[in-house]
Amino acid sequence: MYAKFFKRLIDFILSFIGIILLSPIFLVLIILGIIFMSGNPFFMQQRPGKGEKIFKLIKFRTMDNRKDVSGQLLPDEIRLNKYGRFLRSTSLDELPELFNILMGDMAIIGPRPLLVQYVPLYNVEQRHRHDVRPGLTGYAQAHGRNSVSWEDKFAMDVWYTRHVSLAVDIHIIIDTVKSVIKKEGISSETSATMEAFTGTPEGVEPKWKEPK
Repeated sequence: MYAKFFKRLIDFILSFIGIILLSPIFLVLIILGIIFMSGNPFFMQQRPGKGEKIFKLIKFRTMDNRKDVSGQLLPDEIRLNKYGRFLRSTSLDELPELFNILMGDMAIIGPRPLLVQYVPLYNVEQRHRHDVRPGLTGYAQAHGRNSVSWEDKFAMDVWYTRHVSLAVDIHIIIDTVKSVIKKEGISSETSATMEAFTGTPEGVEPKWKEPK
């Protein structure tokens, strides 16, 4: 009942209230983004949502557009400037996604919307992460974020799609707040963000175990 009817209503109400209450912060971040990103403060990109339907995700930009002599974008760790690191460490870069939630493309809680090019790389089990709307935060975001393997992250995502409830969502919100305060899981061990997903090799299983 909750997942089918009330979750979307709660998402709509809370995102609408959040946009109104946080409008002064939005204004400040837009101005700072124009200054520190030398132009457009927003980052928009197509992402797969529920049922793998494509929508346009909107975030605050955390990486500038610096390029090398050949015109190619520099590596993430170089383009992720101090302002961008601040946005990521506080998760303020995610605030514009409240508009995605308001429009129904996303939910407050759900698997994070990843890149479109990852969709054909998922195995049968991993594709179930698209059985629900993607979220502003999710179980994997609150339990490791970019510091856990793709396989563990997807296992958490699929587990969530099969255990959607108000109680689980509340726990994820609480754990997300704790993670943001502690600034946990912002980067992987080998990258400033997260290594690209290239598919799960045959025989590789997630190490994460379902909560009891």
